[in-house]
Amino acid sequence: MSSTIGAAVRVPGCPVMRAIVLTALLPAVALASPPPGHNRTGVLLIPMDQGAEAQALKMETWMVEALEEFSSVAVKRTDELFGLPPDEEAEASLKRAEKGYEESDRAFTAGDLEDAERKLRATLKEYRKAAAAMSSCGHLCDALAMYAATLHRRGDSEEAKLALIDLLALEPSYDVNVKKLGRELLTLKTQVATSRSAAFRGNANVKTRPAGARVYVDGDFKGFSPVTVSTLPVGKHLLRIERPGFKRYGAIIEVTPDDVDVSTELLPTPAWKAWDGQMDQVAADASRGSGPSLSAVGKNLALDRALIGTVKELDQSGATEVNVGVFELHSGKRLAAKKVIYQGDEFGQLRHEVERLVNQLFNSIGKAKETASRSSDPLENTSGTEDWSSDDRGGRNENKRSNGDPLDGISGMEDW
Repeated sequence: MSSTIGAAVRVPGCPVMRAIVLTALLPAVALASPPPGHNRTGVLLIPMDQGAEAQALKMETWMVEALEEFSSVAVKRTDELFGLPPDEEAEASLKRAEKGYEESDRAFTAGDLEDAERKLRATLKEYRKAAAAMSSCGHLCDALAMYAATLHRRGDSEEAKLALIDLLALEPSYDVNVKKLGRELLTLKTQVATSRSAAFRGNANVKTRPAGARVYVDGDFKGFSPVTVSTLPVGKHLLRIERPGFKRYGAIIEVTPDDVDVSTELLPTPAWKAWDGQMDQVAADASRGSGPSLSAVGKNLALDRALIGTVKELDQSGATEVNVGVFELHSGKRLAAKKVIYQGDEFGQLRHEVERLVNQLFNSIGKAKETASRSSDPLENTSGTEDWSSDDRGGRNENKRSNGDPLDGISGMEDW
């Protein structure tokens, strides 16, 4: 598919772009298996305010994970539909950095420490500009270790220690190549690792516009923006931010005992901007239950069905309203709908409730009823045995076959 999709919904008094999350969804098991090429399904969540903007991609991600339990149709993830274009400048910097690392390695191996230090300084600058193209430390850590070894051999041990602090922040378990870099560097690394400075921790507060982007630190997923990544070792860290429909963002941040604030405005793709003005109409037609924009979504995204809905923040306590429907996009017909009010995520229950919503919707197709429920208690409508079996996940709730045992399915408490 050559294009991606996105939208912006304008909030009165707050001209921000509200995120649209579109990803693949599976048809309900209650329906007959569609013929090949006619089972393409997607999810479109439209934030109706700035507060809901931070929730949309997170909920969509949980929906995708729930839908991957369905076995009838493969799930198309958000990135496949929106696109996640790389940062071309970062990619070019990474190529220069890798070339610089090779040249630095040759100079270091040849014993030309002055040339090696000069090349390593330039190489580390290129790695800083290449953060958006990096998913892990890689040769950046090797370059830092070589730089520390070069400085130490040239008699600048204090600068070498600072380089090692950055190295240990990026990769605490980094294994020094003693044969190449020398046992002296290993000894110095041990001193730095056990020093008071290495024990310091700091927090990174990450905000993006639009909100709801995925945040990675040193290659590990840390949550959706805005997010505070806490107790990071002081020193350099690799930050990468991704949101489907927007260019990747990356930076090497310096964490100190004081909090570091990172705020960035993500750059949308042309395809996202092209769809920007159409998503208001999609939300309106979805609320009515039909409309031409729904068919347009199916045509432009090559989808047959979609779960389309809105997300709205009700108050500052975290209460969120989700109103979604399952649509046949060729005809624009709504097959099922449900409205749910989630009362925050204090007990970590929101993910399971969103997954339950997906299964309820697709298993109710054909009933053509809109229902509303309030989920204030994380134990509401639960028996405590939900996790005993995975038979009810992904719609796989077919009746179990009897194995011939007359006590099969009997708990012994029926007459109590």
